[in-house]
Amino acid sequence: MPDPINLDHPERYAVMGHPVAHSKSPEIHKYFAHQFKHNIEYTAIEVEPGDFPQAVEQFRASGGKGLNVTIPFKFDAFKLADRLSDRAELAGAVNTLKFEADGRIFGDNTDGAGLVHDLTLNLGVTLKDKPILVLGAGGAVRGVLGPLLRQHPAVLVIANRTIAKAKELAKVFAHYGKIEVCGFDDLKGRRFDVVINGTAASLKGEVPPLPASLFTHGALAYDMMYGDRPTPFMLWAERYGVHKISDGLGMLVEQAAESYFIWHGVRPETRPVIQVLRKGV
Repeated sequence: MPDPINLDHPERYAVMGHPVAHSKSPEIHKYFAHQFKHNIEYTAIEVEPGDFPQAVEQFRASGGKGLNVTIPFKFDAFKLADRLSDRAELAGAVNTLKFEADGRIFGDNTDGAGLVHDLTLNLGVTLKDKPILVLGAGGAVRGVLGPLLRQHPAVLVIANRTIAKAKELAKVFAHYGKIEVCGFDDLKGRRFDVVINGTAASLKGEVPPLPASLFTHGALAYDMMYGDRPTPFMLWAERYGVHKISDGLGMLVEQAAESYFIWHGVRPETRPVIQVLRKGV
């Protein structure tokens, strides 16, 4: 068991990003801390581009114990860490920093674990021996490919508007499982049990140009984005008869739980937190 947390002085944690005011992380970690009666202070800190290293050092100097890192600083956090987990090295990005007693900074990436936990534990989806399609080839996708491939799908296909970018990712992850790349037009005639939207199209109110016949019977359509209403991708999937549809709120909570475990050595219960957030999303 980890050492009990000092009840007189809360341990300080935060999430840094730009923008970050909308982040649900402070609320999530408040619920986690309540489960263990931990006395923590968790805030959202807006950081201007270019100021990330100074902001981290200032937070640590003021007694901070750890940070979550969101867009656009995950690559900056990767460079800043003195020591990296295997999954952070593979992802090439860091979303969790822990300030260690010896003065070093430990960097980890919990995004992929969060996605896999949400898919398998919360949504009851089997990934082993299933054809999986991942849309997009940006940083969000790179962060989840390793954990997805460790579930041993039949094949993992990366579809992206720019095929060259998808090919670069495939080279990095090729020896972790069967991985293919293609453009959106090349998806015609192919069908998948799990389709994960990792593009930023939902932020623009758009859907990638996808064939309507993409889904097998009983397939899951999953958008890594989340919001107070279904994303355009989720609405598109529903229009074409998909019944299992989810946004990324569960992934957000699950990756946060993984961060909490890194910092405190205990793993929070996530389902009650997801349920509470669903009511208020």
